[in-house]
Amino acid sequence: MDLLSIIGAILAVAVILVGTVLKGSSISALWNPAAVVIVFFGTTAAVMVQTRGAVLKRAMKIVGQVFKPGNTDVRDLISRIVGWSELARRQGLLGLEANIESETDEFARKGLQLLVDGTEPAVLRDMLESQIYIQEQADLAAAKVFESAGIYSPTMGIIGAVMGLMAVMQNLADPSKLGHGIAAAFVATIYGVALANLFMLPMFNKLKSLIQQRQQHHELLIEGLVAIANGDNPRLIESKLQGFIV
Repeated sequence: MDLLSIIGAILAVAVILVGTVLKGSSISALWNPAAVVIVFFGTTAAVMVQTRGAVLKRAMKIVGQVFKPGNTDVRDLISRIVGWSELARRQGLLGLEANIESETDEFARKGLQLLVDGTEPAVLRDMLESQIYIQEQADLAAAKVFESAGIYSPTMGIIGAVMGLMAVMQNLADPSKLGHGIAAAFVATIYGVALANLFMLPMFNKLKSLIQQRQQHHELLIEGLVAIANGDNPRLIESKLQGFIV
């Protein structure tokens, strides 16, 4: 689990609640069912109109990576690749077959299977690089769903505020309702801006960073697999892959 993201999400909510109290208002003043409907459901509707079903489904699949990004240890990956190269040097490429089933990374499993099948190094590289590109584009399109939500939600907040002010204008004859009505109108703006800047846009940027990081790991994996296919010395492979560590 990514504790930093979890703490950040909790802190984001706390900032709004504590800030409201420190400004002399009450937490209950932040609750407005009409604003919830306008901002949250309105943003969802806008995203659904814009996004294809397959992209939206993938977005829901990868959103968990914000809080649970998975294994990103470059040194561990290099160690595994060196281990594969040593095994291949002792037993041949067919000796790697037992590692395919135990490998948890789907991309690594495919690469190992191509090695075991005796795929030429150049063909192996082309096939895996094509898969990297396709996956990266699909994941970036899914991540942009949250960027779109971050763009639309402040606008929905403004719409909610305007609709609230319209309701206030209809009750000008009763001054006792004006203050409460105006305050409630601006709750929608808080919802929209907070949703965008504390959650949606940070989630998009986090996912984009993770996608780029995973692409680098896959490129490292390709270099290692191609080196194994070429029969390079394990120590040479390790030295070459050390360049990916920053």
